Parts: sequence; C-alpha cells; structure tokens
Amino acid sequence: MNREDVGKFNSQQKRKKLRPSLQICKGKSVLESSNNTEQMDVDQALTVHFEEGIIMNILSRLSVRSLHQYKCVSKLWNILISDPYFKMKHFKRANNDQNSQKSLITHMCMNENRFSSYCCPLSSVQMGEDAQKIDRPLSSKPFFRALCGCDGFVLVLVSGIMVDKHPIHLLWNPSIRESIVLPAPHSEICDYTCYGFGYDSTSGDYKILRICDQGYNEILALKGGSWRKIDKHPRGVSNVVTRTSCLAFLHETFHWIGSIIDPRSHWIGGSRIYSLVLFSISKEVYGEIPLPEQILSFVGIFYLGVLVLDGMLSVYSITFSPDLNLETLKLWVLKDYGVKESWTALFTIEDPSVYRVIPKYRFADGELLFSCFHIPSSGTQFRTSSRPLVSWLQPGIQDMVVFTESLISPKSVVSYV
Repeated sequence: MNREDVGKFNSQQKRKKLRPSLQICKGKSVLESSNNTEQMDVDQALTVHFEEGIIMNILSRLSVRSLHQYKCVSKLWNILISDPYFKMKHFKRANNDQNSQKSLITHMCMNENRFSSYCCPLSSVQMGEDAQKIDRPLSSKPFFRALCGCDGFVLVLVSGIMVDKHPIHLLWNPSIRESIVLPAPHSEICDYTCYGFGYDSTSGDYKILRICDQGYNEILALKGGSWRKIDKHPRGVSNVVTRTSCLAFLHETFHWIGSIIDPRSHWIGGSRIYSLVLFSISKEVYGEIPLPEQILSFVGIFYLGVLVLDGMLSVYSITFSPDLNLETLKLWVLKDYGVKESWTALFTIEDPSVYRVIPKYRFADGELLFSCFHIPSSGTQFRTSSRPLVSWLQPGIQDMVVFTESLISPKSVVSYV
C-alpha cells in the first residue's frame, strides 16, 4: 500500500468515527458522539429521528406475530421492538383496535382427558374460520382453565387432576407465550370459587380477587407477592357465583350477584333478596346496586349472572319452565352506571335445543356470543344471537376469555421475580 492509499484509508476511518451510534431509549433516538469526534449535522440528526419515528409508528400497528418475525430484519428493529416504551405504545394502540382483541378458547373433547387452547379473532364471521391452536404453559399438566383476562394477560389454573383443591395459578400472556407462576392462595378452592382480575390505577398495580360461595374472600396484589384475606360483606351478603365464569370488572370495581334472606318472608328458610355486589379495587370496600323489579319479578328464576358488554354492566337471568321443558335467558344492560332507572332490556333467548346459555361477548356488528349446552351434540358450544351454532370444535367442555394482543411480559408486572 503506497502513501496515497494509506492517506485515503485513514480518511475513511476518520469519517466512520464521526458517525454517532444510534440507541433506542424510551422510544426516542439518543444520538451520542465520542468526545474526540465532531457533532453530527443537525439536519442529519433530525432526518434519522424522523425516519425512526415513521418506523415506530408503522411497527406499532402490526400484530404481535408479525413483530416477532420482524425482529430478524435488523439489530435496530430488534432493539426497537424489544424496548419497554415501544411495547407500551403498541399495547395502547392495540387496546383501541378491534382487530387486536382476541378470544382464548379452552376446550376438552368428550373422548379426551386433556385441554387444548385456541386463539380466535373476535369477529362473528371469522371466529370459527381463523382459530389457531396455541401451546399453553405447563403442558405436562392436562387440566387447564382460563379464568379471566385483563389487558394482555390471562389468569389460568393448571392441575394434574380434574378436581384439584390446590391448582397452580399462572399469569399468562398468550400473545408471546410467556407465563409466571403466582403465589398459592391460603384457602383451598371450594365448590364454587370465582375470580376477578383488574388494574388499580391508584396503586399502579394489577390485583386478583378470589371469592367463594362459602363467604371467604382473598386478594392478591401482584406487586405485593402474597394473598391476604379480606373482610366479608358487612351485611352478611352471600355470594351467588354458581355459573359465573369471572367477576365483572368495570370502573376499577368488581361486580357479582349477592343475596340475603328476606326477614319479611314466611317461608321455611326464608326467600332471598338479590342485589349487585360491588368491591372497589383501590379502596377495598363493598357496595351494592339494587336490581329493579323488572329483573327480579320473573317467576322461576334459578340463576342470575353479571358481565360487561360494550363498556356497560349487564345482568342476565335464567328461568326454567318444567311444563315446557324450556330455559329462557333474559339480558339487561345498565346504560348509566349507578342509575337504577337506566336498566334496559336487551334481548330474550328461548330455544328448546339449548340450555345453560351464558352470554360472553358483543361483537362490533352487534351480534351477541353465547356459550350453551347443545342437547343433540351433548356438549358445550358457542352460538350467536342470530347465526347458527359455531361447530368448528368437537362438542366438549369449553370456555372463552377475551384479551388484547400485547408484547408485555408477565414478569414485568410482578415484584418477586
């Protein structure tokens, strides 16, 4: 190499050193340069930042599955997609995007002794067509039950036997297939145990409420790391959670049906007065919303349940007519939260071929999704309010939990890892 070539080589190395490194920090470009180098031209720095902003905006609109694939495009993209700021930006967009809302179906065929999990789009047209089987955590344990979801996480129980008083509690993100084992509750599962899962903005913590039909309640703050028992309802209200899959969560408050014995009743054992029980997730105090007579006046009510539909509290009643051998489901919505007079009847279902009908979700097109026991097939299936049964899975035991696609790891919301 002659002296002229050496000079060119040294000039190229100097120019390389003048190029600052690009780092991702909370979703913004940090343009760093060595003390021995000159500052990058301002226009060039703005151009780099502008291009990165466009990339981030585009990537934040993609599905979790696509983003996992795009991590391999370049080291920069991998760093960006893995950044906590980007993960939160992606989730906030997904939380307001109907296409990012998914249903997690847990299913066990009648002739099998093991549960499977499926992820489906929340569309009354696509739900059965685009079902994707997914690997679930602790697959060596055959029995798996998804209880309730909040944001991108799902609370699940896993056990080696069908009836287990002490199952393993997991916090799972189905989108990225990551899970973490939660602390074991102090009390064993009773005949009818129900869970609620929600976010407390006051403490910035996720909380899980566990109630039992026998009256004791426990709560777990994920940052706290252990369950603790909470006081019973001060009025001695009994929990009515026979068919409730999870507690309804709205306005940072859990809701379920409760009852007390009517002191005016002359019946042996007394008749019961039903109401909507509230439990504030931050203040940890109870409250009640009276149910109107239009809900309680139906003869033959043997079950009441509560859920959230389209951001509104909803209550459904199930009555049974022995003469007709017919079960009737009626659903009401509370249009103005806390205003008793705003209860409005939404629809009624009477179908002699189904029973154990439980509303699950309302699609963007207004269709309502239910789980029900289909008599001819002798198994649980899903149907909508106007379309025929969704029969893409063999009849069996199955349930559904709604969640939002998310890149956020369950490990990031607990304090004991």
